[in-house]
Amino acid sequence: MVNKNPAWTRKDLLGLQELTRDEIELLLKTAESFKEVISREVKKVPTLRGKTVVNLFYEPSTRTRVSFEVAAKRLSADVINIAIESSSVRKGETLIDTGKNIEALKVDIIVMRHNCSGAAVMLAKNLHASIINAGDGWHEHPTQALLDMFTLKEKLGVIEGLKVSIVGDIAHSRVARSNIWGLTKLGAHVTVCAPPMLIPTGIEKTGVSVTSSIDEALKDADAVNVLRMQFERDTENAFPKQLEYFKNFGITAERLKKAKKNILVMHPGPINRGVEVSSDVADGPNSVILEQVTNGIAVRMAALFLVSQANEHILKKNTGVKAKNEKVLVK
Repeated sequence: MVNKNPAWTRKDLLGLQELTRDEIELLLKTAESFKEVISREVKKVPTLRGKTVVNLFYEPSTRTRVSFEVAAKRLSADVINIAIESSSVRKGETLIDTGKNIEALKVDIIVMRHNCSGAAVMLAKNLHASIINAGDGWHEHPTQALLDMFTLKEKLGVIEGLKVSIVGDIAHSRVARSNIWGLTKLGAHVTVCAPPMLIPTGIEKTGVSVTSSIDEALKDADAVNVLRMQFERDTENAFPKQLEYFKNFGITAERLKKAKKNILVMHPGPINRGVEVSSDVADGPNSVILEQVTNGIAVRMAALFLVSQANEHILKKNTGVKAKNEKVLVK
């Protein structure tokens, strides 16, 4: 497949709020090609051979970090994982200095997770290397939302017109924010459901409906995306207790009986069984949780490919070298 006229011109992927509908659809379309790649017996293409990807994670992660590592290796890139707990950050080095030192090693892409909102944007403004936001504070987690949307489209055929409910800790969730931006731009109807203290003030302005009734959220939904309850952020003991939360908002087989028969149950992980969702639902026929994990590889391959392609074009343009108009995506 040859992408002759790439519509992607950004060297970074920082969030879905800033993207257009066309850009989001291009990411999803590109991911479709890479989903075919990871289904092959030989799950590797030379698309990013010679490129170096650094995973710079300031917060613990299993799924996202490993998913990006697998995605980069499937594209034949070299991958470096930096453990912050044993890095110079512990000696007081600033984020920008860390980034510039990594860039001085001639790396091409930095995938970063950080506990401060806006950290990825700040790094992108100060580096020539491409930055992919793997989650920043309570702000955004674009590739998680993209893989969620990819899964919805794969299972249901379209996104426009779908009714998607997002249930859980909306206030602290970067996953919720990225999903809201992405889904609404693609024409889905989004409902957020949570205890009142976990619904951000003014969230209706993003185009979503709001309810504190789990039954109402499930009633007509085509899919429910169940968020992890972030009890570690409950410094003032304002959250409902775990058993109380499960009783009032947990996704159970009994509750799903009142929903559409084929409603999709999604979760970004890690799952707190018996808190957000019961085991029989997590492992049941409506669950696409493990499919989300698989689709994350294809989506992250697409993100790595597109930012690399765009940045190569930008660098050649800035140095006066004529950029290639064609790029082989998959051989």
